Amino acid sequence: MTRAGATAEGGFDLEGYLEQTLCALGLTFSSTQKQQLLDYTALLQRWNRVFNLTAVRDVEGMARLHLADCLTALPALQRLAPRRLLDVGSGGGLPGIVFAIGLPDAAVHLVDTVQKKCAFLQQTCGSLQLQNVQVHHARVETLADPDGFDCITSRAFSDLPLLVKSTTHLLAPGGQWCAMKGHPPEDEITAVSCLVRARIEPLQVPGLDAQRCLVWLQRAVER
Repeated sequence: MTRAGATAEGGFDLEGYLEQTLCALGLTFSSTQKQQLLDYTALLQRWNRVFNLTAVRDVEGMARLHLADCLTALPALQRLAPRRLLDVGSGGGLPGIVFAIGLPDAAVHLVDTVQKKCAFLQQTCGSLQLQNVQVHHARVETLADPDGFDCITSRAFSDLPLLVKSTTHLLAPGGQWCAMKGHPPEDEITAVSCLVRARIEPLQVPGLDAQRCLVWLQRAVER
């Protein structure tokens, strides 16, 4: 893998920006993890032209709107320390690849219905030597896993009712859903309130003036 340079197109200092973001979030990454983030960004930009992985085309936009957004959720996930994590609707790996880099001790599973996106995820995991990741080309409703997942994440998959309905069979006893949202989705939470307990965790993305939050969900009654 070609090393991503300190300064990307347009003079944007990607390496410096990521260092500042990690520091602001209190995240301690090894030199290997930092390089994986840089290399992932380079891969995302390169293959985006072919696979249409994100509407954001420039490196600075990817860093500020995508990478920083995903990294902001990591401190909460590191505190949870999931053993097995499923990211639903992984697309180009946001947030699944970022979570896999930041949670090297977790078994991270990525699922998406689009073959070309899964191919990109497979290639990316190989290039970054992410040995804790498994990619599934499938509808999450049909995915089977006997062990279940203690954390199921989503960023752009769907609304909360569909997320819960589609993945309840995959959530391990005592497990939690973690949905990345902008404004707290009160209507969505109300729609699933008879099934789950909800907790909203506000987030502040460094350098981004926009509302973000995590919506944590647990079964109202454990099976």
